[in-house]
Amino acid sequence: MMSAGLSTNFRLEKVSGVARAARMSTSHGEVLTPAFMPVATQASVKAISPEEARDCGSQILLSNAYHLALRPGVEIVSQFGGLHKFMGWDGPILTDSGGFQVYSLGRIRKISEEGVNFKSHIDGSTMFISPEIAIRNQEMLGSDIAMAFDECIGYEAELEDTKKAMERTHRWAERCLAAHSRIDQAIFGIVQGGHSPSLRKQSISAITKLAFEGFAIGGLGVGESKIEMYKMVELVSPRLPSNKPRYLMGVGSPEDLVNAVSFGVDLFDCALPTRVARNGSLFRSDGRHDITSSRYRSVTGPIDAECDCLACLNFSVSYLHHLFKCRELLGYRLASLHNIRFYHKLMEQIRMAIFEDKFDEFRQGFLEKFKPANEKARLMQRKAIKSWS
Repeated sequence: MMSAGLSTNFRLEKVSGVARAARMSTSHGEVLTPAFMPVATQASVKAISPEEARDCGSQILLSNAYHLALRPGVEIVSQFGGLHKFMGWDGPILTDSGGFQVYSLGRIRKISEEGVNFKSHIDGSTMFISPEIAIRNQEMLGSDIAMAFDECIGYEAELEDTKKAMERTHRWAERCLAAHSRIDQAIFGIVQGGHSPSLRKQSISAITKLAFEGFAIGGLGVGESKIEMYKMVELVSPRLPSNKPRYLMGVGSPEDLVNAVSFGVDLFDCALPTRVARNGSLFRSDGRHDITSSRYRSVTGPIDAECDCLACLNFSVSYLHHLFKCRELLGYRLASLHNIRFYHKLMEQIRMAIFEDKFDEFRQGFLEKFKPANEKARLMQRKAIKSWS
């Protein structure tokens, strides 16, 4: 038996152009969209507590079933009554099945029709994931939203290989639905097809015919330029059902969020805000700032005078610079809190602009002021992240 339809609990409230504001109900509460999901891969948003995540504006978190299956094991999490109780978070949780992690394993994994054989990145032991196992893991974790198990493929892949991966994703999607039985857990399907418009359209047709309660755009942020990525999001998002959530997986620079909302995307996740925070990079409305730079050594004001996070309300830029230079753990925590709050405040501003039917004006103003990270450096970082996984 498939889960109760989340689509019946997804209610559009306002549209401004293509941008959408909605309410999405889950077993653990409502989510106002557009929404950003902080990444709690290992059942923890790095450097901050669940209470602090909530205080920053987090409505829903993302955890990873692949990683949690390896450590501590879904059986242990289940013994605690599920992921919510295990990690001390009472709000909605979406779990990723592990398709991207399998992609990132590269040479140490072998894909077949049945599933994926791979070596654990923790101890080198031989492991196996199938669509059925991926769903079983997510059901045992007890997340509010489970993701179908898909085959992600890199930007550099040949068209024929991309097509085969897409078609396997469709067959696995059917197996995921057949295996899914929790009535209190929704399940989302994933559109693949690489950077081929024709394959993407085929994938949309195949996946949206299945009884998923939401749809995700996968296979982006895997080495392509932002222009190429935006073209695919603009192609796919408006073609997904208007009465169900649309989720752009793993893409989340501030400018990406703003642009993707203009294409009709509702949900986002990305490890970027906490990952760069630990390196001393802090977001403001004009771009990303490196707090470790010597020019911040004696700055008396807060990171951002318009921000209401713990760091900005209580500490100077000079103090944060000092913490990072001394490698004090408090610096990483404060930077992470600031960046998470920046993201949620951005989503709040986006939602307000949609309700005021001024989203296009907001988008233009934001993009004129916000200076994105260097594109070449971004692509190199993506390749590095894949090699570290």
